[in-house]
Amino acid sequence: MNQLQQLTDRIISRVNANLSEFNFDTEMFVKNALDHEKMIKFYAFYGITAHHPIYFNFKNSNIGGSYFLGKCHVGRSAIYKSDIRGDELKRKGDNIRCAKDIPLVEDEMIVIRDSLLYKTLVHSNSHNPECPEEFGIRNTVSAHYANIHGSTLEGCFLGPFATVDLMNLHSCVVGEFSYVQTGELFHRKIDPGTVWLRDGNFEFRYTFDNQILDDFVGVNDAFQPRGKIYDFVNEREKRYERLFDVMNIEPIDAPESSAVNRYAVVDGNVSIGKNVLISQRAYLDNAVMGDGSNAQENSYIINSTLEGLNITAHGGKIINSTVGKGTFVGFNSFLNGKKEAPVQIGEGCVVMPHTIIDSDSPLQIPGNHLIWGFIGSKEDIENNTISLDDLAEVRDSVQVGKMKFSGKGAVFIDSFKKRVNAILLANGALFEENSKRGHAQDGQNISFNFIQPYRTGERAGLYPSIRIEP
Repeated sequence: MNQLQQLTDRIISRVNANLSEFNFDTEMFVKNALDHEKMIKFYAFYGITAHHPIYFNFKNSNIGGSYFLGKCHVGRSAIYKSDIRGDELKRKGDNIRCAKDIPLVEDEMIVIRDSLLYKTLVHSNSHNPECPEEFGIRNTVSAHYANIHGSTLEGCFLGPFATVDLMNLHSCVVGEFSYVQTGELFHRKIDPGTVWLRDGNFEFRYTFDNQILDDFVGVNDAFQPRGKIYDFVNEREKRYERLFDVMNIEPIDAPESSAVNRYAVVDGNVSIGKNVLISQRAYLDNAVMGDGSNAQENSYIINSTLEGLNITAHGGKIINSTVGKGTFVGFNSFLNGKKEAPVQIGEGCVVMPHTIIDSDSPLQIPGNHLIWGFIGSKEDIENNTISLDDLAEVRDSVQVGKMKFSGKGAVFIDSFKKRVNAILLANGALFEENSKRGHAQDGQNISFNFIQPYRTGERAGLYPSIRIEP
């Protein structure tokens, strides 16, 4: 384990140097979170399809239970359970939209140097025009079930269940269960439980009460997670591990236009409609997936019905709920209905990232609403929702409960609708007669290749350095 430990220590020291102004030390977190013995137990794997040009290169690195689609270069990184997807990498000749279009002179690459990502998904749709050919990430420590989505990171720490979305971070600390989509941040410390979206036309901001946050996503002195949401996912972790015990699994019954990843958990009575995408590490149990729905990585859909064209973003959890057609459920949301107290959300709603709904009585939220924050009773609905029509009328500012919105409501709604449509298109939800093909159709043809680490000697726990090209 000597070299694996040296690799970990080097990453800790480099990230700590970037975060020195905050007196933030990542060593306690890393050494309590990273199980070197467990890294030896599981094989790693990478996916190949005809639609993703592969370039997979490791050096003094470590991986575990990850899959890579598309071009990649790693360097000296301990990655562990990441899904570093290259299925939306840009190609030579593509344009990046900025003040003026920037043409790519080379295929875009994912480049990761001296990073420890731990249990983090990295979704490869970069929005940084400053380095259009490189996706990025240099040295970053990311806690349990955090989401890195379309981000260039340098020397950052992301707490448990944090999400950074469509943005770039530079030497920042993002607290547990915080969602940030603000474009670019330098040397900032984001308080736990902050939901913050900002661009030139609007700003949305909400912060969870400390007691509620501590109950659902708390951390101990070593920044290890605890709370109801962590207990929920931790109880189901072993079900994923069983997928590594066998090489071949019987395919799940699904229409030809739908795809169920080999590393998704599908239990109980599950119905899968047309143009449905079930991603790696999604968890379905007694679920109905209506036509055009998707369950993204780390999402859970249990005893629930998605009526169609639904998006369940990374880490979204839907339990004992019915979700109306065209409703979006954001990153790391927790819709925790009960058998005797189900949750019903109408059509065309937007459930903001990191929303918590947890009530002991049945709840019904009408269609065409924006939903956020914590809803623990019928009374909370009034202070944590607004109709999209009412929000569209906002020209200056509005405050509903603890949520503060400023700017143009119509622009906010329009940007969300455009993004939802782009996700549906990319995932193949709108596929029809060989047009609008997406991940749900291409994902049927992934072949998985396996890699195992050294089991003994000085390099025990490290995976061999490999280079794979077409």
